[in-house]
Amino acid sequence: MTLLALGINHRTASVAVREQVAFTPSQLENALGELRCLPHIREAAVLSTCNRTELYCVTNSAGEQAVLEWLSRFHDLSVDELARCAYHYLDHDAARHLMRVAVGLDSMVLGEPQILGQLKDAYQQARQAKGLGGELERLFQHTFAVAKQVRTETGIGKNPVSVAYAAVSMASRIFDDFGRASALLIGAGETIELVARHLHEAGVRTIVVANRTRERAQALAGPLGGEAIALPDIPTALEKADIVISSTAAPLPILGKGMVERALKKRRHRPVFMVDIAVPRDIEPEVGELADVFLYTVDDLEEVIEENRRHRQVAADQAESLIEHGVGSWQQEGRLRQGGELIRDYRRHGESLRDAARDQALERLARGEDPAKVVERLAHQLANRFMHQPTLALREAATQENHELLSAAPQVLLPSKPAFDKPAPAAKRQKDDTPA
Repeated sequence: MTLLALGINHRTASVAVREQVAFTPSQLENALGELRCLPHIREAAVLSTCNRTELYCVTNSAGEQAVLEWLSRFHDLSVDELARCAYHYLDHDAARHLMRVAVGLDSMVLGEPQILGQLKDAYQQARQAKGLGGELERLFQHTFAVAKQVRTETGIGKNPVSVAYAAVSMASRIFDDFGRASALLIGAGETIELVARHLHEAGVRTIVVANRTRERAQALAGPLGGEAIALPDIPTALEKADIVISSTAAPLPILGKGMVERALKKRRHRPVFMVDIAVPRDIEPEVGELADVFLYTVDDLEEVIEENRRHRQVAADQAESLIEHGVGSWQQEGRLRQGGELIRDYRRHGESLRDAARDQALERLARGEDPAKVVERLAHQLANRFMHQPTLALREAATQENHELLSAAPQVLLPSKPAFDKPAPAAKRQKDDTPA
């Protein structure tokens, strides 16, 4: 059987394709059941996020095409369209890919930590759907152990490398308790969406999103339990905001010094942390002159990001080394299991030959045949039966010039020393036994 990883991600497919191939939570149980029931599939798990959809299967040689065709049918896409943006890995390459995904080396943001939690969710869902057998179970557990080692021994997740994450990270330096802070986000593009998600995950419970189109703001704020407002409502919202982060495409500033001054008076000069990610800027530079405002621009963030990116790349190189070691140990464990299974099968085969020969010998003894002849026949049968299959295999190897098998055969088939030690000559024994 073969380990297969097949999928698409942000590097191989546009968001338009990714959203068509993604599995919703309500689809996942049915999808796992269908995938597991394919004739070529023995085990299956599905990882589906905004940036990737990946299927991990234990299958035979025909499984890859079967999985691709099933995925296209499930999402009503053409196989050719899907094949153009799909990738696949087999056996140790599939294991390596899963480990790289788990530690964030294959993520849009290098080393981002959310993917490990998403992978653990995928593992639990596959278990509940009875999609996991021994092979995937062991692989996932091994992957989680490698990911823990990488997080513990490297700094892969310590330094923010996106504008959104850097903005939230800087805010955390000012506010000891994010749970008491309120955030006003201006804009509703991808960056603000990431900022909103990071703030929510950091513990900010009051999030207000202001946008020119209120419907778009609601689509962003709603899933996080936030509030959507229009741009004219910003002055009122500003009075309650401890954190203000803005990223719009407006040609002129949205927040002026006067508006912020009025809000600070209503706040009784409680400090406000502001980040202006927009270019052109959304916040007038003069706002930074106010005593109770900490204003940062995208340039301030880029300095942090570039420095952190360098640190994280060093950690990523360390992570790659740990992953290679993890892949090697996973392969070694697999070889040991395979060897153990082979030994068990070989011993069962030998025991079956032994039992058959013994039963035949007992039958002859019961019929009154000469015991010496029965024993001689038993020894002859056992030797022939044990040597029959190896003899055929060696002849075939010689015919096919299979030098690898012929070279290994003596070590496997021939004893390193005589099976029975010959007794020493009597005179030699007497000499050796004479007391000193």
